[in-house]
Amino acid sequence: MSEPLSLVWLRRDLRLHDNAALYYAFKRGRPVIPVFIFDRTILDDLDDRQDRRVEFLVQEVNRLHEELAKMGSTLLVRYGKPIDVWKELLTQYRVSDVFANHDYEVYAKERDKAIGDLLTEQGIGFHTSKDQTIFERDEVLTGKKTPYTVFTPYSRKWNDKLTDFYLKAYPTENYFSQFWKTKPEKVPTLAEMDFQPVGEPFPARTVSDKLLDNYNETRDFPALPHGTSQLGMHLRFGTVSIRELARQAREAEDKTFLNELCWRDFYFQVLDHFPHVETYSFRREYDQIDWRNNEDEFEKWCNGETGYPIVDAGMRQLNTIGWMHNRVRMITASFLCKHLLIDWRWGEAYFGKKLRDYDLSANNGGWQWAAGSGTDAAPYFRVFNPERQAQKFDPKSVYIRQWVPEVDGPNYPKPIVEHTMARQRAIDTYRKALAKSK
Repeated sequence: MSEPLSLVWLRRDLRLHDNAALYYAFKRGRPVIPVFIFDRTILDDLDDRQDRRVEFLVQEVNRLHEELAKMGSTLLVRYGKPIDVWKELLTQYRVSDVFANHDYEVYAKERDKAIGDLLTEQGIGFHTSKDQTIFERDEVLTGKKTPYTVFTPYSRKWNDKLTDFYLKAYPTENYFSQFWKTKPEKVPTLAEMDFQPVGEPFPARTVSDKLLDNYNETRDFPALPHGTSQLGMHLRFGTVSIRELARQAREAEDKTFLNELCWRDFYFQVLDHFPHVETYSFRREYDQIDWRNNEDEFEKWCNGETGYPIVDAGMRQLNTIGWMHNRVRMITASFLCKHLLIDWRWGEAYFGKKLRDYDLSANNGGWQWAAGSGTDAAPYFRVFNPERQAQKFDPKSVYIRQWVPEVDGPNYPKPIVEHTMARQRAIDTYRKALAKSK
């Protein structure tokens, strides 16, 4: 093949509409082929061979593949380690440029640097763009040109900056004729990658205006079947456009959902500027905490057998459907860190294995908030009372009885720990650790 091509490497942006990398590839004027890599660096580390995220990826990659086939083109889908895949692609195609969208995790940045170096050695351009956030990196800074580490002032600046310009869609549809015309290639199956389907339906990729208009009234009540958007999975893999969603949220009567999108950007920029949070506390003095890390108690928490119904309901929901209501995520996380004094990283990793909408930045931010070690941290002396949380947010125990049907029977376990004692133990342990760092 003599004609040079532009390749677009899709990662967390699995859509053809309103895609920054795809738009800039089209603007280069050459034929375009999208590429997707099932990354073995990630997949080989997954314990569960029925991982919902892999099943979702296969579904969405096939959807894209079919869209492109209808246009007489294809999606190049590969299964392997990115550096090996790219070396192979460069021998198969005459590539002039590669386009991709930014990612902010430590592994992703290291991966992209390695691929960028490989392409540069071959004289091939590597161009990356902002796509999965509204604002990133250094776009929202303090007056001293430093990154924000507290959400409230960040959100004020974020909202002040949120003009139509930043929410404008990339008109990729105008250029679809530039997709390189070729026969469709085969997409690897779940079985070929040693995974098995769960076979459950995935959440819808749209959210109603009515839900957004009432988001603040519904989002904290886990028994409501449609109280939250459940768009996390689509946002994680970019099957929806963040700009399109933000435009819809900005038009809503209630701005709570727009504020949730602001939190998402905030945690991305925290991860980008302070990569140590992947492994350590944002506030490093919290790494001095003398965690109890009782393995039996951790197992009971994982299995939803703590004797605290709202905690157990949340963990069983997570284990059963790979998703947990956001309010209950806060309750279960606080319980693990404060009541049981188990390192937040244990809980973060467990959520990371189970959540179908797992996103490192938001998961890490939420867990560090619960542990008190993060940016906008709950003060260490604020310890959620699970019983009061249940009374407030599940007053008729509808959610609890859905997931813990034996809650009123003789077989339901007694509480693993007494609240008043556990609260004081947590406060004393935290106070002692923080005194060490002064």
